[in-house]
Amino acid sequence: MPTSQYRRSPHGRLQAGARHWLAGVLAPVVAACLITPCRAAGVLDPQGPIASAERLILINATAIMLVVVLPVIVLTLAFAWWYRSSNARATYRPDWSYSGHIELVTWSIPAMVVILLASVAWIGSHELDPGRALQSDATPVRIDVVSLDWKWLFIYPDHQVAAVNELVVPTDTPIQFTLTSATVMNAFFVPQLGTQIYTMPGMAVRLNLLADRPGDYPGLSTNFSGDGFSDMHFLLHAVSATEFQSWLALTRSQGPALSTDAYTQLARAGVNSAPHTYRSVDPALFERIVQHSGQ
Repeated sequence: MPTSQYRRSPHGRLQAGARHWLAGVLAPVVAACLITPCRAAGVLDPQGPIASAERLILINATAIMLVVVLPVIVLTLAFAWWYRSSNARATYRPDWSYSGHIELVTWSIPAMVVILLASVAWIGSHELDPGRALQSDATPVRIDVVSLDWKWLFIYPDHQVAAVNELVVPTDTPIQFTLTSATVMNAFFVPQLGTQIYTMPGMAVRLNLLADRPGDYPGLSTNFSGDGFSDMHFLLHAVSATEFQSWLALTRSQGPALSTDAYTQLARAGVNSAPHTYRSVDPALFERIVQHSGQ
């Protein structure tokens, strides 16, 4: 067969290039549509003061960067149009090489953008420190979090109950999380409440969140930790103070006790662990988990 049959014409190469470019543009758009819920959710639908502040930082940073991005796009199109081959008025100056005014603009604007972005990041990182207690008249609820293979264990040390893959908190009440991992490093994240934070064996990190209004907010692991990583998610139920007390009373009246033996069974690697609760908890369990996982 003649080799000419294998050759593409310039028009064919142009069509193939256009198809490749279109596929490169559409692929991430389609992927985003597939993984994004139909309704507004996640970091762009905050339900607490921390998530609201983080969204504001995201919007501010985007607006600051658009100060450079938009003019560059507009000027690129303007230059391409003005210096087109059919424009006889466009002056070609092959010997031109420097302009102090242009240098001033091209260096000062990016420098100001970097300074503004650095200021936003610096202030936000201090104001939204995960360990910083939230100001509120309500008494905080303490919750100890343990990431397991592949499930989440939530212990309420002040109420001596626990839950797996399910979290119930009162609204308008600061939640003080203390987090650790019983296995490998993981990451705890409730997008609508804000602040992803890592859990590490042998360490206890702190996180403070608050839910403004009642609702069910998805939580998940955002750090790959093995075969069951995709099933490592939970639901945070934000309820009124009365409903929270009712849930505590119901939890204390049913379910098994989370003893050392029960925890050993729970800690075995497994997936698709249905949400369930424990009516009582060994008071020293969390400290033992932290100490043992660090050895």
